[in-house]
Amino acid sequence: MKINPAFVEKILTRFIRDELTRCGFTKGILGLSGGLDSAVCAILASRALGAKNVLALIMPYGTGFPADIKDATGLARTLGIRKKTIDIAPQVDAYFLRFPAKSRVLKGNKMARERMSILYDFSAREKALILGTSNKTELLIGYGTIHGDMACAINPMGDLYKTQVRELGAYLGVPAGIMKKQPTAGLWPGQTDEEEIGVSYPEIDAVLFELADQRKTRNEVIADGFKAEVVDRIISLIKGSEFKRRLPPIAKISSRTVGHDFLYPYDWDK
Repeated sequence: MKINPAFVEKILTRFIRDELTRCGFTKGILGLSGGLDSAVCAILASRALGAKNVLALIMPYGTGFPADIKDATGLARTLGIRKKTIDIAPQVDAYFLRFPAKSRVLKGNKMARERMSILYDFSAREKALILGTSNKTELLIGYGTIHGDMACAINPMGDLYKTQVRELGAYLGVPAGIMKKQPTAGLWPGQTDEEEIGVSYPEIDAVLFELADQRKTRNEVIADGFKAEVVDRIISLIKGSEFKRRLPPIAKISSRTVGHDFLYPYDWDK
């Protein structure tokens, strides 16, 4: 699970620069939450593209997360990247005024999708590609909102487990205040990832590493000392979120089908 942070930084900054160039872009845009993942992504983007070519959108819901706004604003200022703060409460509240819902999860999903809608709007305005901040842990267990915080043009973070993001963040110099925070999606005051999932990130990552990277069976992972209920919980999350990790399946009718046989740009000349 340990990484070589200097090597990973080199790979990811090159990835960001090459992928944007391949698509004809020079600028990147991301949502800056005040949390660890987006902080790491912002630092990588600024080093890959140059500070003036990175735009961070800080999108709080009302005034419920002042510390996160302060941390995000401070990091953007330190990095010298451009920033814009947009309160999403008016549009989210307007929607639920018409269609009330008691579920905090429903409201949280709407908030995540509202933020992504704004990101895509500014992506078009700025001619900038959206950089994703979902890590490998979140992607594997489906801890994210499809077409919300999981949406992006490229994702430099997606092959790093949460604990590896933390290791990289320490190397990159993420401010101590952000490093010390409990991971949260910022969906409602007091919400934390680990409490909602029911397992700590170090334990999730250790189990995921054995299941995904080492391809061990359920019984083998349990034999390594992990509780059966924890392993089963994580396996169920992986299986239940498969639809979030793939493009919508397309029924094959023709000889060359998008996602099956036609994989532009890689086979355009074939």
